[in-house]
Amino acid sequence: MSTGLAFDREMSSRLEKQYTRPAMVLRRAHALALAAPKLGEDVLDVGSGPGFLTADLAAGVGEDGSVLGIDQSEAMLSLASERCAVWPQARIEEGDAIALGGEDGRFDLVVSTQVLEYVAEVDRALAEIVRVLRPGGRVVLLASDWRAVAWHSSDEARMDRMFSAWEEHLAHPALPRTLGRRLADVGLAVDRIERHSIIERAEDRTGYSAMLVGAIGNFAVGRRGISEEEATAWAGDQEALRESGEFHFSMGQYFFCAERR
Repeated sequence: MSTGLAFDREMSSRLEKQYTRPAMVLRRAHALALAAPKLGEDVLDVGSGPGFLTADLAAGVGEDGSVLGIDQSEAMLSLASERCAVWPQARIEEGDAIALGGEDGRFDLVVSTQVLEYVAEVDRALAEIVRVLRPGGRVVLLASDWRAVAWHSSDEARMDRMFSAWEEHLAHPALPRTLGRRLADVGLAVDRIERHSIIERAEDRTGYSAMLVGAIGNFAVGRRGISEEEATAWAGDQEALRESGEFHFSMGQYFFCAERR
């Protein structure tokens, strides 16, 4: 599914820690509120990652329901399995968004957060979601618009080069702009779109942007002509902007809620 960012043990561990930060806790609460799992429902979490939302969904459906979390990363599967072990109604399995397997009409609810922008065959993935949904089944999807990120830099040309390199790990860097049409094309009726904003200032040193500085800096080296020295200088500039109080990072992530009718 992915276009180049490896969710190995080290990367997965860093991401798991990020999911405990306020920005991600708030986003997860937003996702759970929109999903509104009900007792006895059967739920699929596509790209379950370290399993935080999967565990929340398991609590929501209760003992008479079920939650299946799928992911392709062995490290993520291990983290999610451990996290969800206390919920017998939750299962964690290796799986692929474009080939979900199982019988048609199996689930009442399918959720997927910040996964589909990595899937090259995104329309096929959406068609698979429709296939496994029961009539009246619900979908909650979250996608980021990476091309609308507002991130201050003292060298805008260098920032543009870094982000251009970062886009190589994405199949659809501006997916929210076309996701509504894509959902309609596969037979899903969109009834709600909500923006979730992440905004960080200089004092937010343990937030989402701090993780991105490390991830982008490591990923960009050797891509689009970016040297290790340039990536280091970019990261150093961000730290200097924090120290001077000029740091600003904001991005929009979009929840799409739809129904199979």
